[in-house]
Amino acid sequence: MDISDYIESHSTPESDLLRFITRDTYRNVLNPRMVSGHIQGRLLSMISRMIQPKRILELGTFTGYSALCLAEGLPEDGFLTTIEHNDELEDTIRRNLSLSPLNQKIRLVIADAKTFLSETDESYDLIFMDADKREYCAYLDLLMTNQLLPVGGWLLADNTLWDGHIIDPAYDRDQQTLALRRFNDQVAADPRLDKLILPLRDGLTIIRRKE
Repeated sequence: MDISDYIESHSTPESDLLRFITRDTYRNVLNPRMVSGHIQGRLLSMISRMIQPKRILELGTFTGYSALCLAEGLPEDGFLTTIEHNDELEDTIRRNLSLSPLNQKIRLVIADAKTFLSETDESYDLIFMDADKREYCAYLDLLMTNQLLPVGGWLLADNTLWDGHIIDPAYDRDQQTLALRRFNDQVAADPRLDKLILPLRDGLTIIRRKE
């Protein structure tokens, strides 16, 4: 048993549905490691339950695992909107979401995340950012400028340590790594934001827009 096994065995287990989504993703979808997985999924659920957001926005659905975890914290009148650019995943996402009673609280939008952020005028209590890493700075600018992330709102940004590449000079020319470095620097320098990077999986930054 390694430390990851120990952590999983001492944490709330995944539901049967979430285990199914993980197995199905690894069997049938390219880049299956993009699925949030057990421990990150339980963290997303716990954060959502603590905040109890009425409106959640997810940028990057993949196969629906993280959307279902986040939706666990929605109140009775809460709602989650999740954006996925890859229309080839739509059938898989809709099937996975339909298997959960939380499906009625989730709206899937097949669209480019930056385009959606440019056009929507709704604000969100909790936002999970897990779309194109090269656009993270643009997403943040739109969230802040358009008040989509209001004062007191929470933003979770995934992959912010990028498998350790974020501090590895061997990746100084990798565009995704460079974009994530710019995003991390932008967040760190913004006095309007409280922020904390957790070394969980690929790095998860918890951000709150200050009063």
